[in-house]
Amino acid sequence: MVKLDRLVNVLGGYGAWLCCAPRREAELRSVALHDPTESEPGAEDVLLAVGVGSDAAPQLLGDTRATVVVFRTATLTEHARTLAEEHGVAVMLVDPAVSWGQLAGVVYGLVLEGRETEAGRGPTDLFALADSLAESVGGPVTIEDHRSGVLAYSRRQESADRARLETILGRRVPEEIRRELADREVFLHLASSDEPLFVGPLAGSEVDGRVVIAVRAGRELLGSIWVETPHPLDSRHEAALVDGARTVALHLLRTRASADLERQVESDSVLRLLEGSADAPAVISRLGLRGGRFRVVAVQAHTGGEHGAATLLAFERATTGFGWARPGRSALFANAVYTILPDDDDATSAREWVRALIRELPADVVVFAGIGGTAEPLQLAASRQEADESLAVHVGGPGRSSAVVYDDSWHEILLRRLRNAASTGRVPARGPVAELRRHDAERGTRYVETLRAWLECQGDLGASASRLAVHPNTVRYRLRKMAEVTPLDLEDPDKRLAMIIMLAVEEPSA
Repeated sequence: MVKLDRLVNVLGGYGAWLCCAPRREAELRSVALHDPTESEPGAEDVLLAVGVGSDAAPQLLGDTRATVVVFRTATLTEHARTLAEEHGVAVMLVDPAVSWGQLAGVVYGLVLEGRETEAGRGPTDLFALADSLAESVGGPVTIEDHRSGVLAYSRRQESADRARLETILGRRVPEEIRRELADREVFLHLASSDEPLFVGPLAGSEVDGRVVIAVRAGRELLGSIWVETPHPLDSRHEAALVDGARTVALHLLRTRASADLERQVESDSVLRLLEGSADAPAVISRLGLRGGRFRVVAVQAHTGGEHGAATLLAFERATTGFGWARPGRSALFANAVYTILPDDDDATSAREWVRALIRELPADVVVFAGIGGTAEPLQLAASRQEADESLAVHVGGPGRSSAVVYDDSWHEILLRRLRNAASTGRVPARGPVAELRRHDAERGTRYVETLRAWLECQGDLGASASRLAVHPNTVRYRLRKMAEVTPLDLEDPDKRLAMIIMLAVEEPSA
C-alpha cells in the first residue's frame, strides 16, 4: 500500500516538496485530475490540480475531499495553507518546469501500480479493486465489461445469490438474466446515464436486488459495476460507488493501453514469422510458444455485410488474457486474424481454439477459418499460405463446419491452385473445349456439358447418363458426334487431365 511519505519521497526527485501534511501516514489508493466542470468534487486520494494557480487554490482546498492535492506552482498563499490544515488536506508543490504529463505519469504509476493487497495482487488486477470497492459500498461487487462478461469480483461468496454464483462460474451473465435486464431497460440506462440504478429482485427466482452503475470514459461505455443488495444504497455508499466507477474506468483504460501495446509487439513478431523470418526459433522463444511444430490459423469474421469491426473484435478476443495463459500468438493483417498454435498432429487443438473463439463472439458474428498444415519454425510462411487457401475454401462454402483444415481439404486446394495457374494465361482460341463450346453456341448442342460429365465420371457411361438425365446411348452418340467436331483423344490421360482443368477454370463445379 502506498502512503503519503512514499509519494513525497518519489516526487522529491521531480522537483516537488511538501507544503503541509496533517497525515503523513495516509494511505493512497486512487488518483484524479482536477475537472472544473464537475458539480461535486470527487473523493480520490490524490488530486492533480491541473490548471489551478495559487490564486484559485483556496477555493479548491475548501471544496476537495482528496487526501493530498498537487499544485504546479512555486508558492501558496497563507490563506490556502490554513484551509488545507483545517480540512486535513496535504499539499504538495511542484516546480512549474516539470510538465503535467510527466508528473501524472509518475503519480499514476506509483499509486495505481505500486500498492498491493495481502494476496500480493497489484491494483492493475481488478480483483483487488473489487475487494476494496465491496468494503466501501457494503456489498459484494462484480465488475463487468460492456458485453456482460465478468472482469473481476470481490471475495466472500458464501452469501451470494444464484445469479452471482452462475455469473462468476460462467464468467458471463446468464442469458435468461440478461434478457430480463434488457426487458427492464437496464442496459438502456447504462448506455445513457452515469447515475446508479437499483434493480429489484428478479421475478420468480432466488435473485436479490442489485445496484448498477456505468463505467464510462467520455461517451464510451467501458463496462459496469454491480453491487448485490436487497435495497437501494444510502447516500454514503452511493457516493463511494460513483467514485469507484471513476477508478474502475481509469483501470480499464490503463489496461486497454497496456494490452494494445502488448498486442502490437506480439502482432509484429507474429508477422515476422509468417513472412519467413530467418531467426524464427528466437522469435518463437520470445513469444513464449512451446514445442517444435506449429500450425497457422487464418480467421475472418463479419456481421451482415460488415467485416472490419467483427474482425477487430475477433482479434481482441484472440489476444485477451495473459500471454502464458493463451495457447497461441496472433497478428491482425489486412482483413484477417492470423494465429500461430502449437501442433498436436491432427489439428484437434486448432479446431477447438476456433470453436472457443466463436463462443467468445456475439451470436450474430459469422466466422470463417482456415487451418494450415503442420510446420517447423522456418516453415511458418508455408503454413500461413495453406491457412489462406483453406480459408478461401471455407469462404466459398459457408455450409461447412467451423474451420477448414488444409490436410483434410488438400484436393480442393490443389484444384484451386490448378485453376489459378491455368487462368493466368489467355484461354486458347482453339482446342477441344473451345471448339465444342463454339459448336454449342452455334447449334444449340450440349457437347461441353456431356464432355464434362464423362470426364468427371471417369468414362462411366451409366454414371454420365444419370448426371445428364439421359440414356447411356445418348451419351455414346454425343461422344461420336463430338469427335467429328474436334479431335478429343480421350485415351490420352494427359489430354483428359488438361480438359478437366480447362473446364474447372471456366466453369467451376457448384
